[in-house]
Amino acid sequence: MDETTSRRSFLSRAATAAALAPAFVPAAALGKDGKPPAGERISLGIIGANGMGNANLSACASQADVEVTGVCDVYQPRIDAVLGRHKNAKGYRDFRELLARPDLDAVIIATPPHWHALIACMAAAAGKDIYLQKPMTLFPDEGIAVRNAVREHKVVCQVGTQIHASDNYRRCVEWVRSGKLGKISVVRCFNVMNQTTAGIGKGGRKDPPAGLDWDMWLGPAPAIPFNATLFADAYNHGSWFTYSGGWTPGMAPHIIDLPVWALELGIPTTTYCSGGRYAIDDDGDAPDVQEVLWQYPGFTMTWSMSCVNSFAWDFGRGTPSRRLGIYFHGVNGTLIADYGRCEIVPEGDLLRDKEPPAKTLPSSPGHEREWLNCIKSRETPSCSPDYHVRVDLPVTLANLSYKLGRAVQWDAKTEKVVGDEEAIRRARPEYRAPWKFPGA
Repeated sequence: MDETTSRRSFLSRAATAAALAPAFVPAAALGKDGKPPAGERISLGIIGANGMGNANLSACASQADVEVTGVCDVYQPRIDAVLGRHKNAKGYRDFRELLARPDLDAVIIATPPHWHALIACMAAAAGKDIYLQKPMTLFPDEGIAVRNAVREHKVVCQVGTQIHASDNYRRCVEWVRSGKLGKISVVRCFNVMNQTTAGIGKGGRKDPPAGLDWDMWLGPAPAIPFNATLFADAYNHGSWFTYSGGWTPGMAPHIIDLPVWALELGIPTTTYCSGGRYAIDDDGDAPDVQEVLWQYPGFTMTWSMSCVNSFAWDFGRGTPSRRLGIYFHGVNGTLIADYGRCEIVPEGDLLRDKEPPAKTLPSSPGHEREWLNCIKSRETPSCSPDYHVRVDLPVTLANLSYKLGRAVQWDAKTEKVVGDEEAIRRARPEYRAPWKFPGA
């Protein structure tokens, strides 16, 4: 915020918050060169204390070397719930006051997605290590901004695609990289479910509950009247395009992460997305169907998303359910994968060696534990923005293509959309005043 009165007010509140913070010496302050010693506890805060944020917080708080010292949310009952579990923590309604605390080492960011980029960049500038829930961002320029902020300020950041830590994904990566499947020319990914035409329902416009700062919930995104259905949780967020990007950013980061990892993909040169809101009639506005084609040099990847039919080929049919999957199509065979499946379907006799490849990728200590370890070692976690931007950009470029109704071209050298002035302009969001795009 750049208005003088707002800035003075924030600085005053921040100073007060720092003075009232619990007497906790951060691990980083006790280490050499800013590195927390192996035996010291990490002072941890959370911004966005609902759903996955609470799950991430519980995973971290269960570790002996973590002390939860701060919780921020725009809704007081959520703050109170966390404070009830962590007696040494202090509550905040404004994330900037939490970030201003000198005794805070690290922060979990689990707000609605429209806040992710701005808070992550501000947390990096404050020198806080970051666990950032997916989707990392909603716009191409936001993804580059987060990656650059993490690089510039040398903070440790892990993006919350927890399935990346699974042993099953490791076995799939080993199969792909073994070469046994032959040349892989196309990967098909999908996530489907059936919300019926009713979607998540109507009638959510009500008065905000006591203890909620709705204007702060909206933050840099366009202002709308309070909607209880939108506010409820991350699942419902997926029905509003402006505040979540819909179900493609909601699920694709978990799913396309596997081919990006296994095939060591860069950024697609061309992205095309079609779809629409064809069947659902509820309070939201996100598409209920999207089809995406990503073109890489010598390789194609596709994505199918449906909220109105859950037929899923080899992954199930009949009773409505949420289903997802990945097909790696090689000359010699196909790898069929999901979170727990790693199945090989040979192309007749072309797959001569059907034995699973050697296990070369060690098990993860857990996605959150890996991040905590990296806070102490200052190593780069597996899902840092430097890696995850290769997952994030295909998704944000897909939604950009959807909004434009045409293909989008990307130049990997300049890291910009090319040949389309409107696409270049819309690759960066217009934040609602007084919030400003990072670095603007």
